[in-house]
Amino acid sequence: MKSVKTLIVTLFFLASSSGLFAQDAEALMKEAHLNYNYAKDDGKAKVVMTIVSSKGSTKTKKFTMVRKDLQDGGDQLYFIYFKAPSDIKRMTFLVKKHIDRDDDRMLYVPAIDLVKKIAANDKASSFVGSDFSYEDVSGRSWTEDVHELIGEENIGELAAYKIKSTPKKEDYFTYKISFISKKDKLPLREEYYDKKGNLTRIFTAEKLEYIEGVPTITVRKMENIAKKQYTQIEFVSIKYNIGVKKKYFSERYLKKPHAVLK
Repeated sequence: MKSVKTLIVTLFFLASSSGLFAQDAEALMKEAHLNYNYAKDDGKAKVVMTIVSSKGSTKTKKFTMVRKDLQDGGDQLYFIYFKAPSDIKRMTFLVKKHIDRDDDRMLYVPAIDLVKKIAANDKASSFVGSDFSYEDVSGRSWTEDVHELIGEENIGELAAYKIKSTPKKEDYFTYKISFISKKDKLPLREEYYDKKGNLTRIFTAEKLEYIEGVPTITVRKMENIAKKQYTQIEFVSIKYNIGVKKKYFSERYLKKPHAVLK
């Protein structure tokens, strides 16, 4: 009888622990998402994007990126203004990020004076020829996946939680392994896998700095395993809480952006 009671208690403990780990994993991914995508109320940075091919050749693109949060952890606005090279100069990209429905994404191409809407099913497409996708730019909500804490591991000198995330519905990846720093609760590394279990992409936080007291990943890298190439993005001149107005994030300003967006 005693052994039966012991077995019941053990099974209850395991079930409770499993639920606790699942809850902890979701809480960790939520915190990491907020820290990574919602630092302060808004932000602006100059960005240098370098695409390195499998043969070692490079292409560099420069742009300004401005973000405004409408609600912490909720809807957001993003505006990107391209400055170089000359063939994409003055091109703009607007994202209206929604929590309860698909995001609105619009791209203005000055060479043909065309505003193009990016369909929701194009979120995994390459962002201006880089190894980052459209979804990578505005971020993926933690609510779209089921999370499981599967261990702990060091990324460089930083201790991290290892979490497996599986999309709740069919998506462009089958599962993702994230390494979330214990100290700052930011993603240090992300590994994306396909249906066959093959590693397809690797995101790494190459440099982490404190900007205005905010832990910020200032150099980010995305590696495309199949193409054997990668893209590195460096954020400079970062400023938080600049007070940018919501009205500037509209289709009207795609062709003629306000000065604060440049």
